[in-house]
Amino acid sequence: MKKLGIALMLLMSVFAQAQVSINVNIGTPPNWGPQGYDDSRYYYLPDIDTYYDVNQSQFIYDNNGKWVRENRLPSKYRQYDLYSGYKVVVNDYKGDAPYTYHTKHRSNYPKGYQGPPQKNRGNKPDKAAKQNNKPKNQNGNGKKDNSNKSKGNSKDKGHGHDDRH
Repeated sequence: MKKLGIALMLLMSVFAQAQVSINVNIGTPPNWGPQGYDDSRYYYLPDIDTYYDVNQSQFIYDNNGKWVRENRLPSKYRQYDLYSGYKVVVNDYKGDAPYTYHTKHRSNYPKGYQGPPQKNRGNKPDKAAKQNNKPKNQNGNGKKDNSNKSKGNSKDKGHGHDDRH
């Protein structure tokens, strides 16, 4: 019986020592992210003073003294070109609030900062390709085709309106 107890304790100690550590990068870096940094969690975008959380796919920015997380950039930066702007890879922070070092990041990487050349993970979407996927009107003048609509002040002759009110 004593040997069984010792064997059981040895077996339990083996399982207690078998700890597995798994580091899972939940988010996929965006195509506009810098190439070669797939394990990094945060980018700092100095031109717009904003962080990007790769794992959560969220932008983090100061909104009147409060740091907020959003899936989109704030409206004033929606026209900002993420492919052309410089991205600082934040490797000196591992928590959930990269803005803890905001003063340091802002002073080291001011607006307009350009560090070593960067390649993006993917190509910038082509605007012409997007526009080619839109249905085109038939008359070629950029206006909606209203050729079947009446022109003028004619009374409704039972076409297109429901007379039951």
